[in-house]
Amino acid sequence: MDAIGPRLMLLTPEILLFGAAVVAAVLGLSRRHSIRAFLPIFTCLALVASLALMPITWTETRANEAQLMLPMLGAFMKPLLAAIGILLVLVSAGSVDRGFEAAVARGRTTFDPQRVVAGEFYAFFLFSLIGAMLLCSATDLIWIFLAVELVSLPTYIMVAVGGSSRRSGEAAIKYFFLGALSTAVFLYGFAMIYGSTGSLELQGIRTALAAQAAGSGIDAMALAGLILAVLGFCFKITAVPMHFYAPDVYEGAPTHVTAFLAFVPKVAGFVVLIVLLACVGWTGHSLVDGDGVRVPYAGLPTPLTAVLWMVAVLTMTLGNIGALLQRSVKRLLAYSSIAHSGYLVIGLLSGGAAGIEAISFYLLAYGVMTTASFAAIVALERRGEEINEINDLAGLRHRQPVMAWMLAISGASLVGMPPFLGFFGKVYLFVAAFEADQFALVVIAVLNSAVSALYYLRLATVPLVAPPSARSEEVQLVPSRWPWVAAVVCGIGTVILPGFLNTLVRSAEVTTAPAANTTVESPAADTSAASLSSAASERP
Repeated sequence: MDAIGPRLMLLTPEILLFGAAVVAAVLGLSRRHSIRAFLPIFTCLALVASLALMPITWTETRANEAQLMLPMLGAFMKPLLAAIGILLVLVSAGSVDRGFEAAVARGRTTFDPQRVVAGEFYAFFLFSLIGAMLLCSATDLIWIFLAVELVSLPTYIMVAVGGSSRRSGEAAIKYFFLGALSTAVFLYGFAMIYGSTGSLELQGIRTALAAQAAGSGIDAMALAGLILAVLGFCFKITAVPMHFYAPDVYEGAPTHVTAFLAFVPKVAGFVVLIVLLACVGWTGHSLVDGDGVRVPYAGLPTPLTAVLWMVAVLTMTLGNIGALLQRSVKRLLAYSSIAHSGYLVIGLLSGGAAGIEAISFYLLAYGVMTTASFAAIVALERRGEEINEINDLAGLRHRQPVMAWMLAISGASLVGMPPFLGFFGKVYLFVAAFEADQFALVVIAVLNSAVSALYYLRLATVPLVAPPSARSEEVQLVPSRWPWVAAVVCGIGTVILPGFLNTLVRSAEVTTAPAANTTVESPAADTSAASLSSAASERP
């Protein structure tokens, strides 16, 4: 009970966003066009307000008193979600209800509150972000399940209502049923973890697994549960073997919704994986012992390491190979998202402070550069329809040079070319892998990055170098200027943020910083990380 007060204080930004989501749903029903048009601005203001509250409410003392597995993880992840969320709101501005609002403005139809969806869209937008933020405060498996579903369920609806094409409905149905399958998989894993440890609390699970490792080794049921949970959450991060939905859903969903899917569920999935693996990968209250000294990371149990190793290799390899075969820019970016999840899994295998910090920094870089790509695509249209084919971008420099350069910059950053932000993200990740002796994974990742250059350079060179065609000459900017603004902000960010590299790295290091008055409460937690890992690896 003592942890309830501090935990509620940590949840203040989420409570604010919940109220804003309810207000947004109501404002969307207004008959006044000016109020409905204010919804994106209102959503941005709510996110700015929550962003301002985060450093005030998320303090080391409160995070420690709330008994979180990684007390300072939310100090970085929650502001990251809110900041990229603001940019994603700008990407979506002017896209929701566009056709209906234009028809009302021209007098072709009368206003019908049952036909407008902007209020619901931005409400679900905020609900999904709230779910991702709540994961940073998770203390038990039930909390994780409810927060993950709060991330996922709104996205199913956003895919369906965010656009007007039939493909959006088909994409939503496919996304929903495959999402239900992934939920069943990780819930089965959770049940097995509970059956082995007798606890739903993350701290209790960590203590039970440490005791098992100190004895005869981690129970086979617990290992099977952890593996199933990891495979289930592969759906959220678009990783093998749960990746196959991504190309179809990304292509069928409205592009502004695709931009949301590419970032928010991925961050949520990696937050869950970090917290779950923290239950088995090291001991102590967090990544520090009772004296505030970092606990060495000795690796995950061998079966879990083998699964993550295969997931990392297959995800980045299949993602990059799949992207090479695409002519659709949205499918290309879908496979790109898959490949980047493979790189991020390397951080999970690297483990410990270095791995978590590398994942945090890479998610920041990925959020900026992938939002730049999607924002540039959303800012363009052909005959009132979304841009989908890469060839539609040919010769874009002649008509929209700024968007052409934003696509080129984001493509160069996604491949990891210096001096862009993506380069430093990969360097940080590979250094963490080297420190964890994951040399083979680094070599495979570097080779995959070389392969990715083939399709990212297409995304960069077609707008700048290819001669325009009759089809591409019809491409123009959408009426709303906000996606253009988001593309410029993110594109410039990939260039200038490396100038603040030390500040960004220090911000990422906050995720593994020791909380105030950290103590190790159970005797089992005194077991060394090395004994936990070695005992598990010795099992046949």
